[in-house]
Amino acid sequence: MSLCAECFHQGEHAGHDYNMFRSQAGGACDCGDSNVMREAGFCKRHRIKSNSNVPCVPKDLLMMSELVLPQFIFSLIQHLREGYNEPAVDLPSEKDLHKILQVLEPHVSFLEDLTKMGGAMRSVLTQVLTSQQFYKDLSSGVGENACAKKSHEKYLIALKGSGLAFPEDKIACNMQEQGAGTSTLSVQGLAGGTATSGQGDSSDEEDQDGSQGVGKRKRVKLSSTTKDQSIMDVLKHKCFLEELLFWTIKYEFPQKMVTFLLNMLPDQDYKIAFTKTFVQHYAFIMKTLKKSHESDTMSNRIVHISVQLFSNEELARQVTEECQLLDIMVTVLLYMMESCLIKSELQDEENSLHVVVNCGEALLKNNTYWPLVSDFINILSHQSVAKKFLEDHGLLVTWMNFVSFFQGMNLNKRELNEHVEFESQTYYAAFAAELEACAQPMWGLLSHCKVRETQEYTRNVVRYCLEALQDWFDAINFVDEPAPNQVTFHLPLHRYFAMFLSKAVKCQELDLDTILPDQEMLMKLMIHPLQIQASLSEIHSNMWVRNGLQIKGQAMTYVQSHFCNSMIDPDIYLLQVCASRLDPDYFISSVFERFKVVDLLTMASQHQNTVLDSEHERSMLEGALTFLVLLLSLRLHLGMTDDEILRAEMVQYIPENPNPKSGIIPGSLSFESVLSAVADFKAPVFEPGGSMQQGMYTPKAEVWDKEFDPVMVILRTVYRRDVQSAMDRYTAFLKQSGKFSGNPWPPYKKRTPLHPSYRGLIKLLHCKTLHIVLFTLLYKILMDHQNLSEHVLCMVLYLIELGLENSPEQESDEEESAGGQERCHDSWFPGSNLVSNMRHFINYVRVRVPETAPEVKREPPASTSSDGLASSQSSRRKSLQRENSGTAQVFSLVAERRKKFQEIINRNTSEANQVVRPKTSMKWSAPGATPQLTTAILEVKESILSLLIKLHHKLSGKQNSYYPPWLDDVDVLIHPEIPRYSHGDGMTAVERILLKAAVQSRLNKRIIEEICRKVTPPVPPKKISSAEKKTLDKEERRQKARERQQKLLAEFASRQKSFMETAMDVESPDADIAMEVATSEQHVSEAIYDCVICGQSGPSTEDRPTGLVVLLQASSVLGQCRNSTEPRRLPTTEEEQIYPWDTCAALHDVRLTTLQRYFKDSSCLQAVSIGWEGGVYVQTCGHTLHIDCHKSYMESLRNDQVLQGFSVDKGEFTCPLCRQFANSVLPCYPGNNMERSVWPSHSNKCMQDLVQEVEDLQEQLGTFPSETNLSKEMESVMKDIKSTTQKKYTDYSKTPGSPDNDFLFMYSVARTNLELELVHRGGNLCSGGASTAGKRSCLNQLFHVLAMHMRLYSIDSAYNPWRKLTQPSQDKNSELVSEELPEVPVLYRDVSSLLLIQILTMPQPLHKEHFTCIIKVLFTLLYTQALAALSVKCSAEDRMAWKESGALKKNTSSGEKSWEVLLGHVISELSKGKIYEEEETEELAVVLVNPDSVECYLQQFCLPFLRITSLLQHHLFGGDLPSCQEDEEFTVLASCLGLLPSFQSAHQFTSASCLDWPVPAFDMISQWCSELASFASRHPDQVKALLIQEPKWDLPRLLQLPENYNTIFQYYHRKTCSVCTKVPKDPAVCLVCGTFVCLKGLCCKQQSYCECVLHSQNCGAGTGIFLLINASVIIIIRGHRFCLWGSVYLDAHGEEDRDLRRGKPLYICKERYKVLEQQWVSHTFDHINKRWGPHYNGL
Repeated sequence: MSLCAECFHQGEHAGHDYNMFRSQAGGACDCGDSNVMREAGFCKRHRIKSNSNVPCVPKDLLMMSELVLPQFIFSLIQHLREGYNEPAVDLPSEKDLHKILQVLEPHVSFLEDLTKMGGAMRSVLTQVLTSQQFYKDLSSGVGENACAKKSHEKYLIALKGSGLAFPEDKIACNMQEQGAGTSTLSVQGLAGGTATSGQGDSSDEEDQDGSQGVGKRKRVKLSSTTKDQSIMDVLKHKCFLEELLFWTIKYEFPQKMVTFLLNMLPDQDYKIAFTKTFVQHYAFIMKTLKKSHESDTMSNRIVHISVQLFSNEELARQVTEECQLLDIMVTVLLYMMESCLIKSELQDEENSLHVVVNCGEALLKNNTYWPLVSDFINILSHQSVAKKFLEDHGLLVTWMNFVSFFQGMNLNKRELNEHVEFESQTYYAAFAAELEACAQPMWGLLSHCKVRETQEYTRNVVRYCLEALQDWFDAINFVDEPAPNQVTFHLPLHRYFAMFLSKAVKCQELDLDTILPDQEMLMKLMIHPLQIQASLSEIHSNMWVRNGLQIKGQAMTYVQSHFCNSMIDPDIYLLQVCASRLDPDYFISSVFERFKVVDLLTMASQHQNTVLDSEHERSMLEGALTFLVLLLSLRLHLGMTDDEILRAEMVQYIPENPNPKSGIIPGSLSFESVLSAVADFKAPVFEPGGSMQQGMYTPKAEVWDKEFDPVMVILRTVYRRDVQSAMDRYTAFLKQSGKFSGNPWPPYKKRTPLHPSYRGLIKLLHCKTLHIVLFTLLYKILMDHQNLSEHVLCMVLYLIELGLENSPEQESDEEESAGGQERCHDSWFPGSNLVSNMRHFINYVRVRVPETAPEVKREPPASTSSDGLASSQSSRRKSLQRENSGTAQVFSLVAERRKKFQEIINRNTSEANQVVRPKTSMKWSAPGATPQLTTAILEVKESILSLLIKLHHKLSGKQNSYYPPWLDDVDVLIHPEIPRYSHGDGMTAVERILLKAAVQSRLNKRIIEEICRKVTPPVPPKKISSAEKKTLDKEERRQKARERQQKLLAEFASRQKSFMETAMDVESPDADIAMEVATSEQHVSEAIYDCVICGQSGPSTEDRPTGLVVLLQASSVLGQCRNSTEPRRLPTTEEEQIYPWDTCAALHDVRLTTLQRYFKDSSCLQAVSIGWEGGVYVQTCGHTLHIDCHKSYMESLRNDQVLQGFSVDKGEFTCPLCRQFANSVLPCYPGNNMERSVWPSHSNKCMQDLVQEVEDLQEQLGTFPSETNLSKEMESVMKDIKSTTQKKYTDYSKTPGSPDNDFLFMYSVARTNLELELVHRGGNLCSGGASTAGKRSCLNQLFHVLAMHMRLYSIDSAYNPWRKLTQPSQDKNSELVSEELPEVPVLYRDVSSLLLIQILTMPQPLHKEHFTCIIKVLFTLLYTQALAALSVKCSAEDRMAWKESGALKKNTSSGEKSWEVLLGHVISELSKGKIYEEEETEELAVVLVNPDSVECYLQQFCLPFLRITSLLQHHLFGGDLPSCQEDEEFTVLASCLGLLPSFQSAHQFTSASCLDWPVPAFDMISQWCSELASFASRHPDQVKALLIQEPKWDLPRLLQLPENYNTIFQYYHRKTCSVCTKVPKDPAVCLVCGTFVCLKGLCCKQQSYCECVLHSQNCGAGTGIFLLINASVIIIIRGHRFCLWGSVYLDAHGEEDRDLRRGKPLYICKERYKVLEQQWVSHTFDHINKRWGPHYNGL
């Protein structure tokens, strides 16, 4: 049904399970229409409306529209007629059509607006559109008007060009068409013979030229009910609506027109008229669809219309009755497929008369038929319509004809010589076509055959299905053998037959035998499905490997969960039906012959297999036995109820792999309850690497225990490895629950009882042929013949157990002993009951063996003894004689099968003449092909029971390991269901079988006891026969290999773990232990590095420098910090908007611009830091390599043609060791990393000396380093750092290219990295510890590179900020004299920037004492800035009070270390200027009268600087950061930096006590304040604005998202783009700043960059995080690459819904969003997300 968003939200949906598909095409809302939905589901508005009467509209109100509209619509139609030119060669050019549609857009928009005016206007429109009179008057072309005539002529030409005509023109038109050959379909040939094409001449054939070469095509039988040709090529328009629809189709459904036609649907009269018109044009729609280049778009638009018309049952029924809707649909589908038929090559390639669709045609490849099939399925869902279909014999015949086009399509021929050159991918099309065009209509029909009363329908379908199958067998000349090396997976006719049979027995209580065909037909029916099962086995045995991967794809699709119900299940069911009705010996031998393993089933140790290579024998034998187990165990259609089936499917599906809910395909209403009964829901979890899980269902413990069914798992698994993974989970469960500790075998599960109709299936388990096979295989396994595996044994035991479970009525023990002996001579076993055959001893067997076989040797070795198991090999040899002994048995499956088939054929005399079989197909008699076979006689003297007991000994590795349990405990025989037998290995299985055999028969029990009594005498160890020795050695070797493997794996796992901890840890503040050990041993003078490429260790030297693998990336994360703790939300209404004025980046930008307006440029560029936006962040994985090794590594990557996810030309690579993404190498400075061991941290020099030393060191000119490899690398890495970010983020100077720019950029890189590390630590240093996973920090190396480059820029001593900080100025008037702008006052300078400038311009390595000195000096400036900022915040009275109290204490000894005194001094100095004059009203939020609050303010002001400085000290000099509480962070950091005298006690601590003034405090403060005062005299308005304020930045965050995804979707999916003012096709929204953008939109493209890429550069300096509105997925753009990250919106079961395909309601997953935010902040997108691709600026 279709609902508008408003009605949907007003409705009550609690507890409903619905899928919502969001249509872009408009249409009519079904709310309020009781034909479509129940009244209870109406929204509040419609519930009320449905009762009240709607008043009529006054006539004169609509008068005008009634006059104008006919003319208006006619003018629209004239435009459409004029605009359409019948193409000369092909379709009209798209451009022409597009132009006309653009011209007409206002017309159609006007009509659309009219429809929105309500019911009254719609009824006028309906009247105009459907009135035949208006149409006749205006458009017939009769009359004087030349223009009208011309347009009518064009209309007629268009009709003819479409292969359509008025009825009266029809004959002429046909003639022309055949001449011109322009028809879109193969209608020509059929049209010519319409008069004669009855039922009789279906054998006529007609040449047809197709793109597939000339092939014969069988004439389609059109049933007499079909209205001749008229459905296909007659159209007569009687009203505007009809012609309007005609042009809509002709113009390929323009969106506007579709919307208008759909918006009219609320009018009931219109709805009926339009539906009839639509049906009338159905054939024409199909023709246009086939021609269309844009069939996808067109398909969607057709379905948008038809789904709204045909979902209404009443309307569908009416149209079916009045307009032959079913006839039209079936005929149109038939004609559509007719255009792509080719001759079938199945079976008899030359003489086949069968035609199939060609899967390579565009029609099938592009699913062009989809809209028509979808409509057909839609109308079959209505019971009244489906019944009409099932009652109409003519329609059924036509439909079976249609289905037979798909029977045997996409035939695969096994390549035997060379590998196929070109792998065709047509199988996708074939599987999709069978599922959509055949299976889905079948399921639709079956859903109406659920009760007894519908028996007749089933009989009809089965009857016509069998007729079609018989025709098919005749057409492909099929007798009894399938052609070798051919397989088709598509047998829809077989599947129709099977599913209707199943329904008949299950729901309609029909007697199966009344609808089954005769034996011969059953034999034919079973051949092809059996061929598929054998081919599956061949494909998995790699016998089709030369056909390429696609054949494996087919085998997987055949059993895949979406297809299995319609493919493998019906096939197996059909085989079960055939097996239950055919002779069991014939069936079993057919299976082994089809699987090509007959020759393997010999007692001889060697054999010749003429049809199979020996390497494939084992897996084919496993395949044959597994198939038999499936065939005999499955009860899906043989008696299980729907709920049991559902439960079994779930129990099978969940153990393979825990599954998300959408992977478990809902089958019925009880789905949820069954799911919760068998499985537990595991909420989505996150792995440490950041990869995301979906919500999963895992099986409950009791399910593993009681219900785990390996047979279902084998049936349903796509990959063989899934069976193993299910078994692994089962093993883990058994170990965990203590039920079984070894390696368990698949458990045996009791089966549901068979439905009486299928009891015949049991005969298969009780037929001699199967018993012979089982006996032979047990014997061969015991004798260790080649090509047998544990799986074979497992399946053999499974079959024996199935036989014991399903034994026929109990046989009497006495009868057996009387006539047993004589009967032994003529065949292997006396009877067909497995229970009695198990104890039957077989003495001799005659075998055919090659001359070379060991059995043929005359003289047995003398030393061998002839008793016991150990020497069985030799005892066999001794008793082999060449002469034919009368007791020996000859066993040939094939001969037996031939005999059976011959009998059946001969019984059927009418067919007898066809069965002259060519002799050559008797495979074993091919002369000269193999070495000479000779007959030998083998002494066996075993029964199945004795073989089983010996097998038990063999499996346990001990003699006499089996002891009958009933001898100790008789109860075992009464209650054989003991839990200890339900899980276990092969020995358990053997014990279970022997117990069951003993329970079923006393004789068996006795024989088992006897066998066990014949205790084998102990054998001396030397005499172990060579074969056994081999097996024992093999076992021992295997055991040792297993242990070795376990050890290796464990070692590898622990290595991996430690590697993950050190290298891959995304963010862990814990100290890295390895690193600590390394740092504690750092008394060595030089650091040693390991190169991960060449593996050598050594120091980094000037000549051969070592480098750290680093990733440089531009980042704007810091710029997104905001000044408030209130998180920003993604706007979802027009009122909510986001303005980026309060971000860190914006405020820093404004500050720099203001400074540049009033002060000297070069000075401004040293007063701030940049890099808040577009700063360069450097991160490393911690691995080092020689730089020359790296260059050769890059060279090898460049030559490597493998498609990488990165660009080597841009210097990108992955770390050779950990594969982490990187793009540069940072050289390691020679010498020790940390200088702290050489220099004591506390020196005795006084402050003045240190200040002087620092100045002298700065004065030293940085010499240009000598041309060493190291300096070259440092230069090149500096270039890399510069080129990482865009020019606009590095160029802030007024004079472009000024060196000041570089200087500013370099120290800002250091600042960016320190600030980001601080953010990663949570914004403070309370947690202490080493740097982020210690080993991963590269700040030390980065500092060396930056310092080397910054030393090249000398700062003129007059302008050196150090002087201003440490020496009172001599000449106060020097500034005012100069012409140019003044320098930035010291109080306006950013202290952290000054710190970095000072440190990076000092010679490296830096001494700790100089570092501390610089900090102390800068802290005095910082403190003064804090006081100045505070003074501005105070009110005038407070200022007076502080000024006075400060003045009083000024002369005390500790005056320089008291904030009161200093604050008083600052206020008095600043008062000299005009700074405090302009008081603002709402100055102060908190009145700072309280001394504690002042202290707190000052500490908060200084903390950011202390944090940065502490981090810097930690990186330069080592030593861990102390951890602390938040409230003591200031104290701890101050003492850590050496600012705080150690003798101070905590309680009387003040921040001022950290001050250490190099010169008298009051002089310095006066000087600094005077700079401000002089500035204030010129620009009083700016003084306060530029004072550095207390920085309170919150951590960077992404926008907060709403709980429900629908909120976002509703607001954004119709929102217009602000750039191009259109509604984007793929709207997206930036999750960092909330900007709405067009993804891939060409409309907003600028200089070849699409909008998303452009925005990612502007907003995130190359990193963008976008939510795609129509897909609910997040996409990450990183530089030139992008990746799909996943979704943060999940449904109620914790699953994504990408592209909103499943239409489930979605809710925010906060954990996932946190992970996304974490990856953004920590810059780890590149490392964690693996699937990157280039976007070529096209996003």
